[in-house]
Amino acid sequence: MSETPLHRLAARAGLARDWIDANNRPQQVSDQVLRNVLAGLGHPADDDAAISACLQALEEVEDSEHLPPLLTVDIEQPLDLARYFAAGSPVCCELENGDPLELTLDDQACLPGKLPLGYHQLDIDGRSFCVAVAPLRCHALEDAVEEPPARCWGLSAQLYSLRRPGDGGYGDCLALEQLARSAAERGADALAISPIHALSAADQRHYSPYSPSSRLLLNSLYASPAAVLGERAVRLAIETCELQPTLDELEQQALVDWPRAADARQRLLKALYKDFSQGHHPLRDDFDSFRMAGGQALEHHCRFEVLQYEAMQRGLGADWRNWPEAWHDPYHPEVEAFAVEHPSWVEYHAFCQWLTERSLQRAQEAARGNGMAVGLIADLAVGADGAGSQAWSRQDELLSTLTVGAPPDILNRSGQDWGISAFSPEGLKRNGYRAFIEMLRANLAHAGGLRIDHVMGLRRLWLIPRGAKPSEGAYLYYPLDDLLRLLALESVRHQAVILGEDLGTVPEGLREVLADKAVLGMRVLPFEQHSTGHFKHILDWPDHALATTGTHDLAPLAGWLESRDIDWSHRLHLLDAPAELQWRQDRQKEREGLRRTLESSYGTLSNDEQVIDAAIRFVGHTRAPLVLIPLEDLLGLDEQPNLPGTTEGHPNWRRRFALPVRDLLDDEDAARRLELLAQAREQAWERDR
Repeated sequence: MSETPLHRLAARAGLARDWIDANNRPQQVSDQVLRNVLAGLGHPADDDAAISACLQALEEVEDSEHLPPLLTVDIEQPLDLARYFAAGSPVCCELENGDPLELTLDDQACLPGKLPLGYHQLDIDGRSFCVAVAPLRCHALEDAVEEPPARCWGLSAQLYSLRRPGDGGYGDCLALEQLARSAAERGADALAISPIHALSAADQRHYSPYSPSSRLLLNSLYASPAAVLGERAVRLAIETCELQPTLDELEQQALVDWPRAADARQRLLKALYKDFSQGHHPLRDDFDSFRMAGGQALEHHCRFEVLQYEAMQRGLGADWRNWPEAWHDPYHPEVEAFAVEHPSWVEYHAFCQWLTERSLQRAQEAARGNGMAVGLIADLAVGADGAGSQAWSRQDELLSTLTVGAPPDILNRSGQDWGISAFSPEGLKRNGYRAFIEMLRANLAHAGGLRIDHVMGLRRLWLIPRGAKPSEGAYLYYPLDDLLRLLALESVRHQAVILGEDLGTVPEGLREVLADKAVLGMRVLPFEQHSTGHFKHILDWPDHALATTGTHDLAPLAGWLESRDIDWSHRLHLLDAPAELQWRQDRQKEREGLRRTLESSYGTLSNDEQVIDAAIRFVGHTRAPLVLIPLEDLLGLDEQPNLPGTTEGHPNWRRRFALPVRDLLDDEDAARRLELLAQAREQAWERDR
């Protein structure tokens, strides 16, 4: 069948009409779905005339000599500029450090590979653009440790789950700082945490860390005011607001009550800001410099927070797409006037960001200062809420009318809609990848590593029009080479390792590409089976991926062994009887298979506690350069932080540990398993060096 104009338009826009599903079966996107997704990309395709106009516009950009604002190239490699300039053209370079450099395009119109790492401004024939010169790979674990091969280990934690006296009902950066010190003292190299992106301050009913308002700013609820402003200031603010009874009650609860805890914390923060803003506070200069350095991204986020609160007070809702037209534009005079009329409101949100940033900085300094090779590993969500701050302030770079998800597969027969917005590939290119670069810098500022959720999104994402079923989406392709070069450059700049969550349907060849760039994949014990119940041998695990016993979306080992995840799915009617029966039968085979595999290495295991001990030793003995153990598995807990596919019924993102963080790693089970893990890592290092 010949290709139609609609199909040519889809291909030009980066949409895949044909794709292979998780069962290795070919699938094809319908024409109507293509039209719907194209509309979300800004290419209306309802009729032949619209398709023709969009095709012409895309072809003119692609075939013209339009020069993008930023091009990427590998270090010491030539950059082909024949499309834009004549051979032999003189090149005026201003290096990133301000030094001038004169070059000439060669006889193939290529820029010689003589530029150093960094972002450099070039001028050729009166046309200016930026060239990002990238290292061949990211900062790797072997760069961070003194004696390669790296056989590092660390812990992973949901930040809110940590408990400390006076925390107000959930873990914050001070609890994180305490855990970092405690883990470092026991030899840990890394501490991976749940995302701490900014959520909506005005709408605390939505608290999933993977559906942020912005990935450029921080969740100010995680600030540790006492660590920055002092305990006396916090104590006085609590007394002024009469918050102590509420805080005591929240602190005793087993689950985080996010709306009440957020309300209490914001009342405290507002009282602290009121005191801070009166007179010249000793830390005022530090705050002012922080705000100036935050620039436009910080200012826009703070203005959005104020506008969102005002809109909700007026009954307009939290979604900026439903606000008055003038408020849709961050640069509109009405938005500017509103900010001018409410300077203290805007400054208050900047104050909260400052407290949070300084608190996170302290936690990373505690981790590295106490001997961790990596320190904190931040978590980068795959997208942002289309109704939130980042989508509002970066409208040309985010697709606010399409949501990210996954097509139907073995585990989710209806597919998934994660309700978040992704970058626009065309918008990224038009704007010199500004939004991507600033996002990386924001998340690497106080971390020794970055976990990229659903790293497959660097190559392609399954995008769904708002209101459509997950099955009514299509894959959109991204400029992988450019994104990986920028990732490598920022990784080396920040001396931070990069982890890529590559679970699920992974495009062919992507894992190899990521490995070449020193992006560590993820291997999770319950998934590492040749077939149901036949687990991979220790030496079959790769040396270019981290190893772990579980993730936040899985039952911890104790719960997995008890089928707690299946019980929850039964309780919430998430699967039919035949599917449940099959799942339970498979789980029985998996339990038996895991026990066989572990007993072949560690002898007879008489109970589940010993199985968990052996499982932690097992992943510790793999060739993985990094092993991360969730705190839930160290403690032998059976409930998972999040049950995928649910928004009600299961307490997602709310579970807390019973022990305070200072005592957590001294728990009998945790202490024993930490020792087993450290010994296994040392033995793996001795075996492989």
